[in-house]
Amino acid sequence: MVLRIFGDSISGNCLKVKWVADHLGLDYEWIEIDILKGETRTADFLAMNPAGQVPAVVLPDGRPLAQSNAIILHLAEGSDLVPADAYERARMLEWMFWEQYSHEPYVAVARFLVRYQGRSPEELEARLVERGYGALQRLEDGLAGRDFLASSGVSLADVALVAYTRWAGEGGFDLARYPRVQAWVARVETALAITD
Repeated sequence: MVLRIFGDSISGNCLKVKWVADHLGLDYEWIEIDILKGETRTADFLAMNPAGQVPAVVLPDGRPLAQSNAIILHLAEGSDLVPADAYERARMLEWMFWEQYSHEPYVAVARFLVRYQGRSPEELEARLVERGYGALQRLEDGLAGRDFLASSGVSLADVALVAYTRWAGEGGFDLARYPRVQAWVARVETALAITD
């Protein structure tokens, strides 16, 4: 049995899993799930992932796993994407936890509202925009004197955070304010051969 990845190609969280699988040369089957059509709410999907969210994977041994950062950590265990140094590994996890709590809820949500629900950036809640810009500034500051977030090479921290950062403009955020972030996005895209 091959790794099966259930994902929606419009989702940065789903693409994280694809990029890691591609970087590691894993054999997998991509199953496109359209969240806008409610395909995560079918009985079959909910039986696999009761949270009704993508991404989700079914491992080659048949066990399911959900949540993008948990999935990529599992897939990348022992690879160059997980620093060998304990402190750098902890820093990687620090950024990954921060991404889900303090970055994705603002930057990704703004993108979804603008790109997929047709709102203009001016219609977005001020707090959402403020926190999104705050997250982008935190990244800009975190990249001072560094090429990558947690170690000297690309790690899962970079994978987790580049997913929605590279699309921040689609949510109305001006990435031109953040030159270190822009340069980092390009480095991560090159390191992971990201084209989508």
